[in-house]
Amino acid sequence: SNVYNEARGEFEFAPGPVFANVVLADEINRAPPKTQAALLEAMGERQVTVDGQTHDLPEPFTVIATQNPVEQEGTFGLPEAQRDRFILKTSIGYPDAEGERTLLDRRADRTDRMPSVEPVLPGSGVSELQQVPETVWVEPALRNYIVELGRQTRADERVEVGVSPRGTQRLFEAARAAATMAGRGYVVPDDIKRLAVPVFAHRLVLRTDASVRRTTPEAVIREVLERVAVPAVEPESDRVPRADGDRS
Repeated sequence: SNVYNEARGEFEFAPGPVFANVVLADEINRAPPKTQAALLEAMGERQVTVDGQTHDLPEPFTVIATQNPVEQEGTFGLPEAQRDRFILKTSIGYPDAEGERTLLDRRADRTDRMPSVEPVLPGSGVSELQQVPETVWVEPALRNYIVELGRQTRADERVEVGVSPRGTQRLFEAARAAATMAGRGYVVPDDIKRLAVPVFAHRLVLRTDASVRRTTPEAVIREVLERVAVPAVEPESDRVPRADGDRS
């Protein structure tokens, strides 16, 4: 917001907590619609507009949000456009026995001095790492596969709003990232199948009758994966890098 500076006799822009490289929106569904609308601009445009003036957000910029799936009183549902901005949604669940014991140990020793948090990588290094998946090759047949998965969600009679073209792009990007983390320079069908549910499910809006029958978006995506044939791709040894950096 703009804050009045008495010494200068003018308003000055005061950046809020959204001006960070990593923004954690804890229990985002408890934020009022006005706040969610402001966050939508930040996520979609990487900028904030205050009193008609636009301010760019720092790079890299990442939003991580949490919400309690059980308690709904006093919460606001995220609009479809905002959910579409999140690349994926997953459930943390309860910790295992070892993790729960660790929580108790930390609780017992919380008066002890804890180690400080130190950066492990500068922001410029993160930006460089984000460019690595851009070099990962995705076969044309797999690109068609991703598109068909998205289109099948729109054709499903249980779905009111299917996966948008933005959603298919996010699955494409997530598959590339998965291949990078696996040490591969190419995407395989399993990368796409493994990520389809966390990338697609939160983007679906089911019809009322489907919700009454307790159909879940996750179940719809899994059935779509079963319906759409997985394309055959050529072995890794047959991929020869081209002179322009592409692969064939």
